[in-house]
Amino acid sequence: MIDWTWMTGSDPSLPMILLTGIGIYAALLVLTRLTGLRSFSKMSSFDFAITVAIGSVVASTLLAEQPSLLVGAAGLAVLYGMQWIVLTLRRAAAPVERLVDNEPLLIMAGDEVLSDHLDAARVTEDDLRSKLRQHGIAHPAQVLAVVLETTGDVSVIPRDEPVSAWAFEDVRGAERLTPLIDAEPTG
Repeated sequence: MIDWTWMTGSDPSLPMILLTGIGIYAALLVLTRLTGLRSFSKMSSFDFAITVAIGSVVASTLLAEQPSLLVGAAGLAVLYGMQWIVLTLRRAAAPVERLVDNEPLLIMAGDEVLSDHLDAARVTEDDLRSKLRQHGIAHPAQVLAVVLETTGDVSVIPRDEPVSAWAFEDVRGAERLTPLIDAEPTG
C-alpha cells in the first residue's frame, strides 16, 4: 500500500496551516497598516532586506511547527519596528542615511560607459547592455544617463527626455553629466 501522507500531510496539519495562515496574514495586514506603505517598498537596499526577512518569517510561521503563530507575529512586529526606527533615524540624521543606504552610482554618462564605476559596483558591461536593451535602448547615443540605484535597480534616462540636475544631486559621479544636462532641452 502506498503511504500518501508525504503528499497530503496528516489531517491535523492542514487545519493548523489554515488557521496559522489566517493569523499571520492578519498580523501582516495590521502591522503594514500601522507602519505605512513603505513597508514593502524597495526604496533602499534596507527596505528590500526587510521585505525578504518578513517573507521568511511568514513562510516559516505558516509551514513549520516552530515558530508558533504568536512567535511569528512577534518576529514580524520586531522587523516592522526596526524598519520604523531606522527610517525615522534616516530622516533625522544624514550619517544614519549614509550608513544604511547605498549611494546611487552613475554607470553611464551619455554614450560613455564608466568602467571604474562598473568595477566599483561589480557590474559587467554585459549586464549594462542587457539593461539598456530592456529599456529599449539600441544605441549608446540614445543614452543620457544610466544609474545603479540604491536598491540595485538600473535607471536608464534617454537623451530625448527633459532633464534637471536636481534628479542627479544624490548620484555619485553626477558631475560627469553636467555638460550633457546643460546641453539638454529643459522641456
